[in-house]
Amino acid sequence: MALLNKHEQLQVAEAIARVERRTDAELVTVLTARSDDYAYVPLVWAGLVALLLPGLINYYPGWLGANGLLLSQIGTFIVAALIMRIPAVTTRLIPKSVRHWRAGNLARRQFLEQNLHRTLGGTGVLIFVSEAERYVEILVDRGISSRVDDTVWKALIEVFTQQVSDGKTLQGFLGCIEACGELLATHVPVTQTRNELPNRLVVLG
Repeated sequence: MALLNKHEQLQVAEAIARVERRTDAELVTVLTARSDDYAYVPLVWAGLVALLLPGLINYYPGWLGANGLLLSQIGTFIVAALIMRIPAVTTRLIPKSVRHWRAGNLARRQFLEQNLHRTLGGTGVLIFVSEAERYVEILVDRGISSRVDDTVWKALIEVFTQQVSDGKTLQGFLGCIEACGELLATHVPVTQTRNELPNRLVVLG
């Protein structure tokens, strides 16, 4: 899973610039490969496998012996931990609710870190994507939420989430930005020329 290249990031920035010419809203886009390294997950699962699997193999007393059982548990733990450290495997070991909780927390931190809560009139809009978690969120400040019902964003999020799942993150960003632009131009039309926040796509390391 690769994040967007420089040319694709430029396309996102240009789409934001086009939208902001029609609205007072300030859009910021954030993309991350994953919202957490989940470093503890492989160790927990490897520990469980190491405890259970050799024990099942050694069901008949004395088959492995005490030393054999211990060595097999150590070996199983090492192999399982290495396999489960593969990002694609790690992600599948984590409940969806946990993955989305972590991604949601990161989205809210980014809303603050990107200064979307400091825009004139509270018109900040964050479009956040975490690829590994297949997670998309649109967060808006009070100046937007007071004019656009929150349920409106859900349809856009569902479409974008499916595109991320299909590996079409760029198309998802461009389509979502354009759809947000149509809504914002209607409900928060431009009243003055300003650009408080950078239009670039923020890619988290």
